[in-house]
Amino acid sequence: MKMASDAREILVLYYSHHGSVRELARHIARGIEQTPGVVARLRTVPRVSTLCETTAASIPEAGAPYVEAIDLEECIGLAMGSPTRFGNMAAPLKYFLDSTSGLWLKGALVGKPAVVFTSSTSMHGGQESTLLSMMLPLLHHGMMILGLPYTEAALSTTREGGTPYGASHVSGSNGETAASDAEKQLAVGLGRRLAETAIKLAS
Repeated sequence: MKMASDAREILVLYYSHHGSVRELARHIARGIEQTPGVVARLRTVPRVSTLCETTAASIPEAGAPYVEAIDLEECIGLAMGSPTRFGNMAAPLKYFLDSTSGLWLKGALVGKPAVVFTSSTSMHGGQESTLLSMMLPLLHHGMMILGLPYTEAALSTTREGGTPYGASHVSGSNGETAASDAEKQLAVGLGRRLAETAIKLAS
């Protein structure tokens, strides 16, 4: 994302296995950048290997760069996304969050707004519990959690993803189903709400 010299940044942090969460992240970033004076900083986390001696390259082959602690310190808000894993966030994102105790000790995230988003293979794949699982460490960091209000019209009409806890997507077994119009609208709306709130709190 291109950054204006005086723009404030919101971190869009995600882990995506088949690309569905990455697609939601891009729609959230679009919503963020509909707000003047704010840009999105997209970051991801590396996969967790079952082999202790295996390490990921320091730069991903494609997509967003890997997140660093400084990204969390510099942002004025956070959008965080993960696919569902048995009703919980995926291990790579949890692994990164477990490394942020230094930020917690400094209170680096206290008072910053945050939203969460997810994707599951099926309609009843644990989306809402996954969204709630991502909120817990953010609450411990002192962040202010925002949801999706029912003033977002698509929340009342969606037959796919979309919850008051955050944006979501039903992707199919291999992530082959693209986000529906309602899912896109809700992701954009969530990003816009985060940006508008972050600007107000930052000023």
